[in-house]
Amino acid sequence: MSYEDRLEKIEARLRAAEDQLEIIRLLSTYGPAVDSGASRAAAELWVEDGAYDVGGMNRFAGHDTLEALYEAETHQGLIRQGSAHITSTPQITLAGDRAEAVAYSLVVLRGEEGHTVWRASANHWELRRTEAGWRMVTRSNRVLDGSAESQALLARALR
Repeated sequence: MSYEDRLEKIEARLRAAEDQLEIIRLLSTYGPAVDSGASRAAAELWVEDGAYDVGGMNRFAGHDTLEALYEAETHQGLIRQGSAHITSTPQITLAGDRAEAVAYSLVVLRGEEGHTVWRASANHWELRRTEAGWRMVTRSNRVLDGSAESQALLARALR
């Protein structure tokens, strides 16, 4: 193997590692953004026409609609109660300027006797590299309720 071939392989591996790290950072930014009330910043984690399919609620698409979701009383009430939106380390599959990720998410809420898990979900993201870096194209989540739908989202990590 030539020096150039070895260098090319190292550069490809480094780019893949950097891409995965950037995607992990992107997904990990979501919780602090929504829990701190930074609604616009949270919405801009998606591409402009990106969509969030919240299982059991609705599908929200576009920065303005996503921002409105986080500004709505339902979400603001979670913040006032004391919420933590936590994303587990995702399993990421890269395909050039596109990627998929699968992970668990938890919403932890403060109650009278401390913090408890309010919602546990399976998540699947489609992501795209943009001029601003990696952004979410779609996020789908489903409550972990034993349903085939939530299990199917998790199974995408095995592909």
